[in-house]
Amino acid sequence: MKKEQYKEQFVQAFQTNVTRRGADRLLEWLLSTDFFDAPASTRFHAAYAGGLVEHSLNVYRTFLQKHFVEGEDDLESVTLCTLLHDICKAGFYETSYRNRKNEAGVWEKVPYYTVKDKFPYGHGEKSVFLIERFLRLKNEEAVAIRWHMGGFDESVKGGSFALANAFESYPLAVKLHLSDLEATYLCETRFGEEE
Repeated sequence: MKKEQYKEQFVQAFQTNVTRRGADRLLEWLLSTDFFDAPASTRFHAAYAGGLVEHSLNVYRTFLQKHFVEGEDDLESVTLCTLLHDICKAGFYETSYRNRKNEAGVWEKVPYYTVKDKFPYGHGEKSVFLIERFLRLKNEEAVAIRWHMGGFDESVKGGSFALANAFESYPLAVKLHLSDLEATYLCETRFGEEE
């Protein structure tokens, strides 16, 4: 699937399921960023142009297919959390170049992604902060987005009961984390088809 198709699917899911005041301004802002062109990571998963929107949709689909319980889960909350959990990565990457030998043994410049964090506010907390510039999140949504990295979050290193308390108190947080893990490690490749 092409990058533009992922963007269209993202926008359609967002506009269909998110009706909260400020959602239109949030989407307008997101469309003005590099979110739909950015990678999901520099080397771990979906490390290619458009990987971030693809990853966000993979998390959305995984949650709906595996964890969504009708009458228990709110579709607007799920859509917000899954599609926007990594909104902090808008404006986060830049392209640099390095030399690499090609198949013929000739050196050539090839692009790669590097991190240039202009607002080092943390990962999940930065996503919550950016979303709340436009619309109010429910407590469970903010907690789910904040802790979607689970034990991979730097603030958990050395032990933290905050993560355990978040997962115990908010099932949405657990479901988002599981969907993010599955999308990252089972659905996505490190690099795009061009590699």
